[in-house]
Amino acid sequence: MSADQFDSNSCPLCLNDDHDFYHEDRKRVYLQCKCCHLVFVPQCFHLDAQAEKAEYDRHQNDPQDAGYQKFLSRTTEPLFNQLPQGATGLDFGCGPGPAISVMAERHGFKVCNYDIYYYPDVRQLEKRFDFVTMTEVIEHLAEPFKILNLIDKILNSGGILAIMTKRVIDKNAFSRWHYKNDPTHIAFYSVPTFEWIGGRRGWKLQVIDNDVVFFLKD
Repeated sequence: MSADQFDSNSCPLCLNDDHDFYHEDRKRVYLQCKCCHLVFVPQCFHLDAQAEKAEYDRHQNDPQDAGYQKFLSRTTEPLFNQLPQGATGLDFGCGPGPAISVMAERHGFKVCNYDIYYYPDVRQLEKRFDFVTMTEVIEHLAEPFKILNLIDKILNSGGILAIMTKRVIDKNAFSRWHYKNDPTHIAFYSVPTFEWIGGRRGWKLQVIDNDVVFFLKD
């Protein structure tokens, strides 16, 4: 298998056309952009909207579930510690169980919810926010370039974009990685990719832990 067979697939993050073959399994091929280093799935392997939503419907999370909140706290705890009192935020891609808004309220922060399938109120995307969370979301985006442009517009100066997603390490680890097996996971990020995003947009990158990064908008 060669990356040449997928030349029509531009990188969904930087829109560059120059990519290499990265990995192939029984279901999909994975390419890596030579510019931003994103590992991505060619469009021909993407699920349609109905099939994608059906996958999400299988994993509905209760916003009051203590275990789910503990999982999210790896992002929210360091985020809330950096926010000024009264900050307002958006949980982008909140899913059917928007737990972050519940957790934020206990800390004195107001969070609006947006999700293309479960909370599709586009009026939320016309507001401005002090912070935006994307927990287990960015790996699902077919057009991260457009979404990051949108977030740049709605994020106030000095604001924080908090991202939770598992990161690419190398080809050997990727070949054994369970994370790639989810058919809705179509883009995989590494520290170099996040560094590229920060440099491109003038955002300061903070690597919080293995699965969490923050971008500070200057």
